[in-house]
This record gives sequence, C-alpha cells and structure tokens, in this order.
Amino acid sequence: MAGHRKEPRPSSKSKPQSRPTAGDRPKERTSREPADKKTSRNPEKRRSPSHEKRPSKTGASAKESAYTHSQTSSNVLSIDSLAKLNAANEKVALGRREAEARVHRKERLVVEKVEKEKVKHRRKEAGAERKKRRIVSGAILEEGRARRGGYIKEDDGRRERYSTDEDGRFGRRCWLLTGVVVLLLVILIPVGVLVVGKQGGGGGMASTPKDVPAPINSNLNGISENDIPTAAKGSYLDPFTWYDTMDFNVTYTADTLGGLPLMGLNSTWDDTAKANPYVPALNETWLYGTMPIRGINVGGWLSLEPFITPSLFNYQSNLKIVDEYSLTQHLGPSQAAKTLEKHYSSFINEQSFVEIQAAGFDHVRIPYSYWAITTYPGDPYVAKISWRYLLRGIEYARKYGLRVNLDLHGAPGSQNGWNHSGRQGVIGWLNGTDGNLNAQRTLDLHDQISTFFAQPRYKNVIAIYGLVNEPKMTKLPVEPVLSWTTSAIQIVRKNGIQQTIAFGDGFLGIPNWQGKLQGIDNLVMDAHQYVIFNVDQIAFSHQKKISFACSGWSAQMRQSTNVATGFGPTMCGEWSQADTDCATYLNNVNVGNRWTGTLNTGDRSTSVTTPSCPPNSGTCDCGGANADPSKYSDLYKRWLLLNAEAQMTSFEVGWGWFYWTWVTESNVQWSWKLGMQAGILPEKVWNRDFNCTQTVPDFQGLPENY
Repeated sequence: MAGHRKEPRPSSKSKPQSRPTAGDRPKERTSREPADKKTSRNPEKRRSPSHEKRPSKTGASAKESAYTHSQTSSNVLSIDSLAKLNAANEKVALGRREAEARVHRKERLVVEKVEKEKVKHRRKEAGAERKKRRIVSGAILEEGRARRGGYIKEDDGRRERYSTDEDGRFGRRCWLLTGVVVLLLVILIPVGVLVVGKQGGGGGMASTPKDVPAPINSNLNGISENDIPTAAKGSYLDPFTWYDTMDFNVTYTADTLGGLPLMGLNSTWDDTAKANPYVPALNETWLYGTMPIRGINVGGWLSLEPFITPSLFNYQSNLKIVDEYSLTQHLGPSQAAKTLEKHYSSFINEQSFVEIQAAGFDHVRIPYSYWAITTYPGDPYVAKISWRYLLRGIEYARKYGLRVNLDLHGAPGSQNGWNHSGRQGVIGWLNGTDGNLNAQRTLDLHDQISTFFAQPRYKNVIAIYGLVNEPKMTKLPVEPVLSWTTSAIQIVRKNGIQQTIAFGDGFLGIPNWQGKLQGIDNLVMDAHQYVIFNVDQIAFSHQKKISFACSGWSAQMRQSTNVATGFGPTMCGEWSQADTDCATYLNNVNVGNRWTGTLNTGDRSTSVTTPSCPPNSGTCDCGGANADPSKYSDLYKRWLLLNAEAQMTSFEVGWGWFYWTWVTESNVQWSWKLGMQAGILPEKVWNRDFNCTQTVPDFQGLPENY
C-alpha cells in the first residue's frame, strides 16, 4: 500500500516512548504531493515527533453527597471461591489438552474402523459388534435436539447385520459409517484452519455469523454436566447451554457482585500489557488532557445497529423490522437468543482486539444496552447473554493493553428514540408516562453496574465509565437531565468507581455547557461530531469539508475545553470519515438519505426531500460513495484519507477521539478495519501526512455529486 512507513522499534524500557502525533511541527514534514497525483500517501519516511504536553483541565473536587440509594444485595466472590476457581482453571486447562488428544485419537480410530469394516464386508461376514461412539449429529445440533457439550450414545449391546448385494458393493451399514468419517473431516478441517489462522494473526474482511465456524468449546470437556446444580441447569449459569465457551471459565459459580453474575470470569488477571510502545501500561498512569486518546468503537456488537449489520435486518418492509426491539419481537425468545448469541460470538472476538491493537489504538469504547443486565415487563430483548460477552471483551482488551470506555448505549425507555438505543420512535426516558420510572430504572442499573466494576480487577482496564449515550436534550427537558446526571455520578462514586466518568453533550451546542456540572472531579464531556447529519454541512464541497474539519472542529474543541467558554474536559466519542449519508440503513431502515433528498422519516419536520449534495454539482447520486473501494479513484481515496487525518488532528486539541466504528458488514466508510484495508485510513493511527498546517487541496477533478 502506498505510504507504508517503517514502524519504530519498541523500547525495552517500561517508560513509554514519546508518542507520535500529527503534530504542530510542519518543518519535519516533507511537502505533500499535489492533489492531482495518483499516489494517496507521501512515501517518504519521517521521524515521529515528540508529543507536546497540554495542561489538564479537570474540575474541582466533588462535594460529599447526601444522596441515599438502596443498594442491590450482592454476594462478593470469597477467598474460598477464588481458590476453587483457580483449581478449576487448572482442571479445565488439563481437560482441554486431553480433549484435543482424544479428538486426534478418535479420528484415527474411525478411519481404522472403516478399513476393518470393508474387510469384514468383503469376507461377507454376517454382522459386527458396533461400539459406542461419542458423536453428535450436526443436524441434531442444528435443530437443538442435543445439549451443547454433551454426546449421544447408542444403546448398549445393540447388534445390527450389514446388508449386502450381489454386486459386492458396500451395504447400508458401511455407507453410514463412511458418512461419519466425512462428517468428522468436515468438522475437523475447518477447526484446524481456524486454529492455525488464529495463531498466525492477520486481517481479512469482516466476518459475519453466516461464514464463521461454530466455536470448538473444548473447555467443556474438562467438566461434567453433573457439576451443574439441578436448579441451575438450563439457566444463564449453565455453560452447557452457551453457544460459545471459548476463554470463559466454565466452572460453575453462583457468586454475584452488585447482583450481577461472576460466572465466566477467571480469578486472575494481568495489567502489565501496553497497547503500543508510546503509551503507558494499564497499571501505569495515563495523563488525560495531556496524552490524546486514540480510540475505536466496537459498535453494532452488543447493541445492534442496522447499518452496521444490515444482514440482520433484511426483511420485507411490511414487517417493519427496524431495530433490536422489533427484531427480537419478530424472532421470538428462543430464535432471538440463538441469532444474537451467534452474532455476539463472531462479530467481535479476540482477533478483533488483536487487529485493533495492531492498528495503533490505545482505547476501545464498548457500547452495551440495559438488557445485558435485566429486562422489564413487555420487553422482547434477549436478556443477560450479552453481559458475559461484555466481560470477555474487557478481558481481551486487557490482554492487548487497551483501556476500556464503558458506554451504556441503550437506556430503559430509550433516551433518544433512535434505533441504536434499542427502540426507534418515542423517547420514553425522562419523558412520557413512564419517563421518571425509566430514569430511576437507569439509576438502579448504574448502582448494580458500578458496584460490579468497582472491584479491583477493573481499576486499571476500565478507564472511562459512561452514563448514557446521546440523551436527546434538544427534545428532553434540560434541568431534569442535569439532575439525573448528578444523581448518577453520586451513585457511581459512592460504589467506588474512581475512574473518569463520561456524560453526553446531548447536542445542546458547546457554548450552552459553560457553567454546568462544575465542581465535579474527573468528569469529561463526550461530544459526537458528524457533518453528514446536518443539511448545511453535508452540502460543503470536498475542500470545504476538510477546511471545516481543521478549523471548525478544532475551534469547538478549544472552546469546550476552556471552562470560561465551555464545560471543560471534552473528548469526541464518535466520528467518521464518510462524506455522505448514503450508507445502507444509516438513517434507519428503508427511509432514504439526505444526499439524494429521499429521507422520509414520516415526519415533515425531519424529512429531507431536496437533494443535499453541493449545489450546482449535478444530480446527487450515492453510487460513488457506496461503491466497492476498489472502484474509488486515487483522488477520492486521497480526499477520504485527508478528511480523516484532519479530524484526528482537531479532536486531539481536546482529550482525543474514538472512531465509529471498527467493522461493518459492508459500509466501508464507517469501518476503520475495512477503510484501512482499502487504503483510505492510516495503517497506524499516528502515521499521518496531513495535520491541518498545510494548504487544503481544491480536489479539482473529483465530482462533488458522485
């Protein structure tokens, strides 16, 4: 790929090297290639400039709160339980090794058995004693007629006679046995490929539940179903009902903390990893406000979003499957649980975190929704299953030195009425008949969640604790939202969370936050910055969009981080390089887009029926933006790259940024992984040619309307 740079050699010292930045020292840069050149990146190597410190702007110490709240009862993991789990871990590891050996022995024995049966058949023996086999039919597993992790045994002492014909061909019995061999090969070969591929690392395009092999779940071989108490069988605590047990501790425990299960967690952890040589290890201090966050969202994983995984929402329009609520309602409890757990298992997994670290990120924002904790009467959501995948995701982040930003993306009642809150439509949080009830439910959830994550194992890996994503304060009453936010902060602090707490700006506008929520220590405002959802900004020319990314976003960050003109500490929790809103289902399922003037929301105040591409540029078309990136012109690729680099530079004026998002099924301009593969995003987050100190090209020859 053009512009690949030699990576700096990691330091052997524990102290991080100076961080490379896009930085404030243009004299170290070589002149950029003219815009009409065919190369998209300057191939000349350069040294990574040292990171310049910026003064931190945290608020004053918080006052002691008199807030009282009933705490959910919990059962702390005891020392005895930890000892049992440690012993169980060793047992599971031994069982896993033994299971792998059994698989190889079983394959060899089956092949040998087939050869013996052929000989018996040729000798026309009357029959043969059939031995018991521990094989589960793939069809039976698919139909759910076998408990996961168990086996189907044949009746003891059962005898059958092989049938023969006059031509001497195999009888029915031998054909069945041959089919078993084929089935084993079909199972074992993909598993072998999966293991080798995982060990070898590497990238590849997005994987979906449709093309990912089922998990091996070999760690179940180290335990027995008899280890699960009768009362817990078939429940959340029964690992034999889990679709995916990889890297979970499958030893049974009913222990909870904050009323939330510890089942699945290992009892030891290691916080010495660092994401890259330029940042501190997890157990070392990160100077927020001085060292910029360079983070990534894993959106569409534990909180569904149609444009990220459109395959989950491809139904006839009359069914109105538009969000997670309508999807799970349509599928029903059993099928919804099966569908979503396969998605949780495959869409983001350990390999995702390997690749996120390799791209140079140091933080990961993990959106999750309230049904990871509980559901309420009338909810169709799949309850609790996503909780264990959240916990596993945090452990993967820890393994690769990535700090976590916990993001409650969907609150009871929906805090914004958008599909990614779970239910599209009416806002039922601090609004409507059950608005106050749902606000209190969310406080109760934070009481549980913060109690759980205040345990020592999370003090280093969870760096930012988010209260609620994008409360729509342009529609909600401002003062009740501020009061709720204050109460939530008090609960979280009371329970022992000392990390940075993040709250959403609610789209009020930067100046309107000046003087609000002051005097609270270690608090950061999360602003989400997109130009494509604004009918004025989406119409900017390519040159003007990059100019705005440099001057507009940086000016807003400076204004916001100054307590005299804004709130104070500010980060950008979401942004994208996309220059249109053409991506499939981006504006909700089957509603069109602003770019071509086809956005029909059913509400005249929010619909856009006039094309919004730059004026006098021709007929607005989504074909170019939605094309396969291999069809992009070199000039368009260069524009997309510079647009991203300009925004990264501006957001680092504040606390830094989290790109939205790591991977999508097909919408490349919203996926860092796919964009990096296509050459429209940097291979490392710090490898940038553009830092807003250069003249913005005019991009002559690049169509404005596609």
